[in-house]
Amino acid sequence: MSDEKIALVLGATGGIGGTLARRLAADGWRIRALHRDAAARPATPGVDWIQGDAMRRDDVMAAARGTTLIVHAVNPPGYRDWDKLVLPMLDNTIAAAKASGARILFPGTVYNFGPDAFRNPSETAPQNPLTRKGAIRVEMERRLERAAAEGVRTLIVRAGDFFGPGAGNSWFAQLVRPGRPVRTITDPGRPGLAHQWAYLPDMAETFVRLLGVADRLPDFAVFHMRGHVDPDGTAMIAAIRRAVDRPEIKLRRFPWWLLPLAAPFVTVLREVREMRYLWREPVVMTNERLVALLGVEPHTALDTAIRETLAGLGCLPQAAGVAGDGVSPARQTA
Repeated sequence: MSDEKIALVLGATGGIGGTLARRLAADGWRIRALHRDAAARPATPGVDWIQGDAMRRDDVMAAARGTTLIVHAVNPPGYRDWDKLVLPMLDNTIAAAKASGARILFPGTVYNFGPDAFRNPSETAPQNPLTRKGAIRVEMERRLERAAAEGVRTLIVRAGDFFGPGAGNSWFAQLVRPGRPVRTITDPGRPGLAHQWAYLPDMAETFVRLLGVADRLPDFAVFHMRGHVDPDGTAMIAAIRRAVDRPEIKLRRFPWWLLPLAAPFVTVLREVREMRYLWREPVVMTNERLVALLGVEPHTALDTAIRETLAGLGCLPQAAGVAGDGVSPARQTA
């Protein structure tokens, strides 16, 4: 029997899926990446592109055969048909994990929590989201918890809004314009409001370190990251200005007033509108459980994280042509 560590990554071309694939590969894992057009993917050291669709159970089951880890980081592009696609894809992952004995890694978010969770929700805080997307997130975790009772081990790390190389579909991409030099910064937050961010390489590093103590984890393990907390909404803006060496860059307010008019016609804007409460209320998850186990949370300096993110988005002159395809090599700092 081979001792090779094999991980199936669903969503390897996305921000967190690609970042996790790279970090696991660096830790000696052989990566299988499921893709609907595998033949068109560029050759990547340590990554085997597998033809298949996360919506087809047989494809996921076949790809997971012989694996000990399944990364479930797949999402419909542009948030289209979330309510129709997300749960069936997760059910396929659970079925594949049952058959293969693999542990599921599931990147979680702050969207599980509504304002009633107060300012600093722990892992056990009540989950009463105000949004459709949040309700689906809660249901996903409930299904994983039920599966854990049947022997399917799951590791969830919840974090704030993602940013980092390859995280093109993110709130950070609303602050700047991907593919263009930074000329203005758009601020969606209420002045003086704290906001929680998660740098994707730090999140991937957290998963890997938790896997290093897997023998101490319950079958259903949930941890919160603190990540980067902007205490008053100015720290992220200041870091962007420093990264492009332009302290005079203008700040403009996010046009929330426009969303009720455009949201019925644009799916992404409808989802953005639902998340507005996180820019009006300071919901910052606490990481005491994570620190108690690992001793420290992986953390990249904000200025480094912002430079890497802007480079990945093609917003820095030296970053021309950087696409951030989800699995191509990128410098890891954690």
